[in-house]
Amino acid sequence: MPNYTVTVATGNQWFAGTDDYIYITLVGTERCSERTLLDKPLYNDFERGAVDSYDVRVEENLGDIVLVKIEKKKYWVQDDWYCRYITVKTPSGDYVEFPCFRWLVDDKEVVLRDGQAHLPQDDKTSLVKQHRQKELDTRRKTIRWKEWQPGFPMSVDANRHKDLPRDIQFDSEKGVDFVLNYSKAIENLFVNQFMHMFQSSWSDFNDFETIFVRIKNTISEYVMQHWKEDFMFGYQFLNGCNPVVIQKCTKLPDKFPVTHDMVSVSLERDLTLEKEIEAGNMYLVDYELLDGITPNSTDPCTLQYLAAPICLLYKNAQNKILPIAIQLGQTPGENNPIFLPTDDQYDWLLAKIWVRSADFQHHQTVTHLLKTHLMTEVFAIAMYRQLPAVHPVYKLIIPHVRFTIAINTKAREQLICECGIFDKANATGGGGHVQLVQKAMKSLTFRSLCFPDMIKIRGVDKKEELPTYFYRDDGYKVWEATKSFVSDVVCIYYTSDEKVQGDEEIQAFVKDVCSFGMQDFDQCEFPKSLKTREELTEYLTVIVFTASAQHAAVNFGQYDWCSWIPNAPSTMRKPPPNQKGLANVDLIIESLPDRGRSSWHLGAVWALSQYQENELYLGMYPDEHFIEKSVKEAMEKFRKQLAEITSSIKKRNEGKKLPYYNMSPDKIPNSVAV
Repeated sequence: MPNYTVTVATGNQWFAGTDDYIYITLVGTERCSERTLLDKPLYNDFERGAVDSYDVRVEENLGDIVLVKIEKKKYWVQDDWYCRYITVKTPSGDYVEFPCFRWLVDDKEVVLRDGQAHLPQDDKTSLVKQHRQKELDTRRKTIRWKEWQPGFPMSVDANRHKDLPRDIQFDSEKGVDFVLNYSKAIENLFVNQFMHMFQSSWSDFNDFETIFVRIKNTISEYVMQHWKEDFMFGYQFLNGCNPVVIQKCTKLPDKFPVTHDMVSVSLERDLTLEKEIEAGNMYLVDYELLDGITPNSTDPCTLQYLAAPICLLYKNAQNKILPIAIQLGQTPGENNPIFLPTDDQYDWLLAKIWVRSADFQHHQTVTHLLKTHLMTEVFAIAMYRQLPAVHPVYKLIIPHVRFTIAINTKAREQLICECGIFDKANATGGGGHVQLVQKAMKSLTFRSLCFPDMIKIRGVDKKEELPTYFYRDDGYKVWEATKSFVSDVVCIYYTSDEKVQGDEEIQAFVKDVCSFGMQDFDQCEFPKSLKTREELTEYLTVIVFTASAQHAAVNFGQYDWCSWIPNAPSTMRKPPPNQKGLANVDLIIESLPDRGRSSWHLGAVWALSQYQENELYLGMYPDEHFIEKSVKEAMEKFRKQLAEITSSIKKRNEGKKLPYYNMSPDKIPNSVAV
């Protein structure tokens, strides 16, 4: 009588084990086994982290094992179970692997395909074709598109984290409870003592140290000491939290009438302003997106204000980027003066603070929320709806969308919803953040997510012109390493461009992203089909890079750069000055966030900058969705490339007062999960 040995691995996460009954059926090319209860008398099966083996006896050989059906039935109460994988040892001694990496909930079954990745056109038998289609049909019923706000990228159809399918929830919901985490952060930072004085102002700049002093690090302390200086202001456009807005100035816009006489004292090369522009020494930062956005009015006792500044930056002879002109509104005129470094020190300081506040709003809502969180969710939903687990692209992408739908759902539930945490401290709370995303969507294109294109479009791609733009330099390296890895995997399964064109599932995936995720907005220019392996490689590189490196670059430095509140005010309580000569210390303090909002702000940037427990970093793939040796070799090559990049970044950072490590692969999580 033939005997098959079945080995079952239970997950290591909390509550992964189960006391429920587990049944298995082996499906071969010749016949199926009987439904078999996996049970060892007097033995506690399926404990967390356990690997258990069982014998399945059959009357006749089953042929090649192509599917494994697992069923979970209630014992006392429903007890979810996380299965990592199943292996089957055949009577001939061969091993067949069946990756699972999913939860079994209630009394439902899961049917697993063997671990070999297959394109849809390579499946020949009706059995595996039906399995493929049934898996997608089931997923499409549970993971649906929904428009959370008009003009937004589409999101998942779930109002609460607990409404999500178990497989895309967090392992522990408590770990990502924003209210709990922010409250914990405020308590750990010892700033809860100021919450009862919510709307009272600080006395002076030194007062901010009372909430800042509890947790310092190399960068945050340096920011506190140097935030008023022009070099620190300019440096952040290259390597701060929002290093994506600086652009080469090839011509001053009409709305920003800076003259040579205004800035001549700031120019060092004995050239006119026009010649400095021609020489490539001028850069521009324009927050036009903020123009017309409604400021937060959720607290009737405190007026809050927004501005849409334009800032001219100059690369001096020492290659430092310095601000030389700031206009706080988009329409020039007597009531919208151009502030200069030669103005009174407090006029100039207040103008820079307004730019930093605008940068904070843009960073949080556009750079961070829209272009990493929401975009990765679009890719994730389309993947679940259009690619079965046996598809090589599913196997490639799945580690990079881990927990993204969960964190975004939690954010819509607690953070960016009406009366959510975002409303407590941010000038774009109360609906302004929604307007800002809607406005930003009108200029979001596929190419703007492609790192080299995004750098080149802004005219900041030449290292000799901006030698200290580490975000760009490190980003290029990580992009190329990621693209090389993705290309290796693509070429293993797609032996020709025709293979890409003939893959109905990958074409449906790309179309779903554009037609549903991006709602077919004309301006987005997302592809609706892919014709070549090169196009597929670039598309998948955008997904992996956006979810990992780009998110890391704009997320984990938030405490570094935003914890010193005057350097990144989350709101302003006085309107932007409409004439010079009015600013003094008192006006600046009265403009900056009050004690309560400062406390919420500090708790937020601290909580958002924390890595997850058991974080998985770029190149780490402990869940072996791929079993092919060729892919594992590609992964190892990828890890070596990433290690070399990490080493070079570490070497460059040695001795630097402002080290840049946000694009260092050892600090880049695989996915958007915080």
